[in-house]
Amino acid sequence: MSDNTFTLSGQIIDLVQSRIFPGAITVQDGKIAEITELSSAEMRYIMPGFVDAHIHIESSMVPPTEFARMAVCHGTVATVSDPHEIANVMGVEGIDYMIKSGRRGHFKFYFGAPSCVPATPFETSGCTLDADAIEQLMARDDIYYLAEMMNYPGVLAELPDVMKKLEAAKKHGKPIDGHAPMVMGDDIRKYIGSGISTDHECYVLEDAVEKIQLGMKILIREGSAAKNFETLIPLMAKHPEMLMFCSDDKHPNDLIKGHINLMVKRALQKGYKLMDVLRAASLNTVRHYHLDVGLLQAGDDADFIVVDNLNDFNVMQTYIKGRMMAENGISLVQWRKEEAINNFHASHIEAEALKVPYQGRQIKVIASVDNNLITNTIIATPKVVDGNIVSDTSRDILKMVVLNRYQQAPPAIAFINNFGLKHGAIATSVAHDSHNIVAVGCTDEEIARAINLLVETKGGMVACSDTEFALLPLPVAGLMSLEDGWRVAEDYERADRLAHEFGCTLYSPFMTLSFMALLVIPELKLSDKGLFDVKHFGFTSLTI
Repeated sequence: MSDNTFTLSGQIIDLVQSRIFPGAITVQDGKIAEITELSSAEMRYIMPGFVDAHIHIESSMVPPTEFARMAVCHGTVATVSDPHEIANVMGVEGIDYMIKSGRRGHFKFYFGAPSCVPATPFETSGCTLDADAIEQLMARDDIYYLAEMMNYPGVLAELPDVMKKLEAAKKHGKPIDGHAPMVMGDDIRKYIGSGISTDHECYVLEDAVEKIQLGMKILIREGSAAKNFETLIPLMAKHPEMLMFCSDDKHPNDLIKGHINLMVKRALQKGYKLMDVLRAASLNTVRHYHLDVGLLQAGDDADFIVVDNLNDFNVMQTYIKGRMMAENGISLVQWRKEEAINNFHASHIEAEALKVPYQGRQIKVIASVDNNLITNTIIATPKVVDGNIVSDTSRDILKMVVLNRYQQAPPAIAFINNFGLKHGAIATSVAHDSHNIVAVGCTDEEIARAINLLVETKGGMVACSDTEFALLPLPVAGLMSLEDGWRVAEDYERADRLAHEFGCTLYSPFMTLSFMALLVIPELKLSDKGLFDVKHFGFTSLTI
């Protein structure tokens, strides 16, 4: 038998034929040459590798090559990847960077064309991808789908540029991803009727059920910020063929602990059928997006995993195109340092620039929600010192700042609840979707220091007070590090731990903060241009 041919035996899980049988798989030149049924075989389970149905690789804070090194340890062999984050910073250059990096990782990345760059016209981004740019991307063989259409008001209003993007995807026969939180009734019928086939933004069961009944596929999401698994997994009982698993955003400290494998294990522990769960983790995604990911059939690419048993579900080996990528939780992929690209022009800011004069009125306060992307609105009487509104730690109403990172501009300022900081500040240049600098803190001086530390590194995330700080530099577009992924996870954990030591009560402070500037998810958010009411899709005043 040659070096590029080997045979592996065990209990084969055939998701296509819905059966489990003892057998042997012969792999030759990266393909499954033959599957032989045996009378008995070792009690280990061989099955198709896992596929993340929707993820922004940038949220792992490492380039695709390094993401691959980490994800294969958990049995992931492919991702449906939306390079929306880097596209907002770097445009097509950023998309090409991700594709080029992905090719070096011997991992199956399937990148889409970001449909909403910028996500809205109410923020400053580093680039704009109009309908003509999307048409050019859709024509490329290395672009597999049109990524999440977040501008659902634009779809409902049939805005010409939005409709041209949808038509470009349909012209080239490529799927269109959705993003329609709590869009229901006639609106969701129109949205789906435009050709949009998935949604990963359901956070109540009724929303998901209605969309399924209208023919839309639902991606059950369990990421670092948005966690919808517990709410949506009951769909597995009646609608397994309409489901896929995804993480959307996965911070490095969470990625080293697990990926899609954790969702599989939890679903099985809840008693859902093995075949249904595993199809949601692989087959359903492969078929929906027309991916060339192997499904453990003769002639397929040899993309599969070996697990010890169906209870603990420990991934013993991960193979992609017949190459063993990980064994017993250890990545076999060699680390390589990528290059950095960036678009960062912010300058230092003084604490004086963060003052908010009191106008004798109550203020609107953003109410963040732990483990979710949505916010609510609170009306509060502000704390005033020397004629200026300041953070009020006793009531957990803290000052929040968004600073334009692409050009010199005054900061946008609002107030936020539920972060829980008692002193210090945190800031990040990972701020969906335009990735300006977003910060929250207890004093203007601490907020200014946090922002200035990120200005010096041209991107990153930091927790700091006037005496200490923990900083994770992100030199690749202000989104990703060039270091080893496990070290990035350690540096992130250090900043996260310091934020919690400062009193933050959120599970994932930086991930939650990064979504407080996302204007396409209700209810109240802050862009670099001002406070934004998502329900009315327009700016609103701080005071009432």
